[in-house]
Amino acid sequence: MELSKSSPQPDSKLHFLDYWRIIRIRKVIIIAVFLLVLITVTGVTFVLPEVFSSMARIKVEKDTPDIQLLGYASGNQTYDPYFLQTEFEVLKSHRILDKVVEVLDLNDTFAKELKLDQPLQPAQSFERLQDLVEVKQYRNTSIIEISADHNDKQLAADIANTVARVYEEYRNSTRTGRNERGLAVLKLKLEELDAQVKAKQSIVDQLRADLKIPDQSVDTAPFQSIQIEELRRLLANKTEIVTRLAINDEMLKSLANKPADSLRISLSVTRPNPQLQQLLGDLQVAEQAKTRLSPDFGANHPDVERVNAIIAKINGQIDSMVVEILGALKLQVDADRKAIEEIDRKLDSAKVDEARLTKEFRPYMKEKRDLETLVRLREIMMTKITQEEIDGAISKKSSVEVIDEAQPGLKPIKPRKTLNIVLGAIAGVILGVGLAFFIEYLDTSVKTIDDVEQALGAPVLGVIPQNVGILMREGPDSPHAESYRVLRTNVLFSRKEQGFRTMTVVSGGAGEGKSTTIFNLATTFAQQGSRVLLVDSDLRRPSLHKILAVSNGLGLTNYLMKQNTMDEVIQTTPVPSLDFLPSGKLPSSSIGILNSTQMRAFIEEAKSRYDFVFFDSPPIMGVSDASILASEVDMAILVVQYRKYPQQMTLRAKQMVEKVGGRLLGVVLNNINISQDSYYYYYSGYYYDYYSKNDDSKPSDEKSGSKSRSKGEPAAKA
Repeated sequence: MELSKSSPQPDSKLHFLDYWRIIRIRKVIIIAVFLLVLITVTGVTFVLPEVFSSMARIKVEKDTPDIQLLGYASGNQTYDPYFLQTEFEVLKSHRILDKVVEVLDLNDTFAKELKLDQPLQPAQSFERLQDLVEVKQYRNTSIIEISADHNDKQLAADIANTVARVYEEYRNSTRTGRNERGLAVLKLKLEELDAQVKAKQSIVDQLRADLKIPDQSVDTAPFQSIQIEELRRLLANKTEIVTRLAINDEMLKSLANKPADSLRISLSVTRPNPQLQQLLGDLQVAEQAKTRLSPDFGANHPDVERVNAIIAKINGQIDSMVVEILGALKLQVDADRKAIEEIDRKLDSAKVDEARLTKEFRPYMKEKRDLETLVRLREIMMTKITQEEIDGAISKKSSVEVIDEAQPGLKPIKPRKTLNIVLGAIAGVILGVGLAFFIEYLDTSVKTIDDVEQALGAPVLGVIPQNVGILMREGPDSPHAESYRVLRTNVLFSRKEQGFRTMTVVSGGAGEGKSTTIFNLATTFAQQGSRVLLVDSDLRRPSLHKILAVSNGLGLTNYLMKQNTMDEVIQTTPVPSLDFLPSGKLPSSSIGILNSTQMRAFIEEAKSRYDFVFFDSPPIMGVSDASILASEVDMAILVVQYRKYPQQMTLRAKQMVEKVGGRLLGVVLNNINISQDSYYYYYSGYYYDYYSKNDDSKPSDEKSGSKSRSKGEPAAKA
């Protein structure tokens, strides 16, 4: 017949309560680790020497003069993100710290601290000092904080102050040395330029004399020849004449077609002439006089004739003057045209001469340009030297300023006792919990019902709490009895047939509570009114007779060897419907007697006399008797002690029962610590709460009577 198996449960995710359950179960480990770490950290904290810290603060900037020279922009310095980082490295370099070691004589000081007979080497002192000194930037400023840590508070302050002072001296000396080296290089270069200018000037003078160059300019001015000046003058004259010719020619063209009266007026405006203007004025006066005489006198009147004669004379003079002016203008135009022709001829001749001279004077002009370049370089160099000399003479504001000197520390910064103890406590809790979970991970024993059902594929019939006593002694009202009553109920409902009435309890290893389980289970069946026979079939290490405090002289082995009858070997117990069959003495000749016809006959006869027969057995992994019993009886139950043996061992025990054809009803989880593992509270703990509440609800006299009866019943039965 197939074994009763529950369907495999799917893997479930861990809940917070599962973690809390592990913590409660492993609380001893957690507390031990916590206390160990806390005590260790506290002890080390109080043993460590005190360390004091002192800090000096300096303001660091780039080198700038107090007075800006003329022609050089002053303004703020551009931000350099790498400047302070560079200075951090300088502060912890050999150039600074080696000087600090020398000033404070730290070779001897460090040697005394290390209890050495001879001073440390400078390199060793440098490394030690570098570990003691820390430099950092004060947030969003150009201030550098120099911190020094040491057991001696005064020495820590001296180190910080000395580092700041040595760094300040280093910056000042570096600035001065850089200025002096720069001036020396500039002066040397100026001497070279002076020599080059003198040599080039000699070459230019020699070429000027050899080529007979009429260069009237100074030595540093550009070369200017006479031909160039003549060309410039001719071009200027030509421009003037061309302009005048254009104006006069345009004037002649505009006056050529004008009537006499308009011509007179135009000439008086465009070519002002005092005589013409005088004649025009006289003509106007005469015409006005004629106008006054005409209404009163006729044309033949002497006064009219006289005025007409004057007007005719003036007109003749004006016409003669106009002809002269026009003639002079035409002569000016003709003269200007001839002058332009002459200037063009001279320009052509001058250009030819200039081209010739330029070719002849080219070596001279080249040397002259080179001389001019050298002279300009010399002037720039002299200006730079003058600037640097003035800059060096002007006092500079310090680029390093100590704003806070280091003072001896008032309180030690190390060890931080409170912080260390708090961190030790936190670390202890973390390590303890971590170790607890690690041990839980390594622990492959059975822990939960899910472990049993997933690993073994068998149902859990009952959960037995820790420290369960003998129900025969505790009475039927014992809180532990409910666990076995639950087990009894599950066994009855798990039977495949009503005729299955023989049962054995097996386990993978020793000490899993197999004998106690079958004894209490048999007691529970008997207390319910069933006729029960409890057989101690663990022939090698029998224990049930010790529980009942009876003799093991006669028992199962005597019956199987036909030395005694069944009635002679079966003993009664304090429970009326429960009988007990001890194992009896096991002679060496009767090993393997359980696997015999007599044993099977005994089982059948026992079934005919009793409602249920229970067989105790040895561990199935060590002795074959358990496997034989599992194959001969109707049902088998596997007892697994909580957190004792690996799951593989329990699985192997189950497989051995199945291999011999035994009918495994399920698994009993034994020795569960309900107080620590709340996972099993609803399997067993609820019963305790339920009965305790019922007890509280009873009258006091009824409670006392029930207690007296519960104490007296076992004594009467015994």
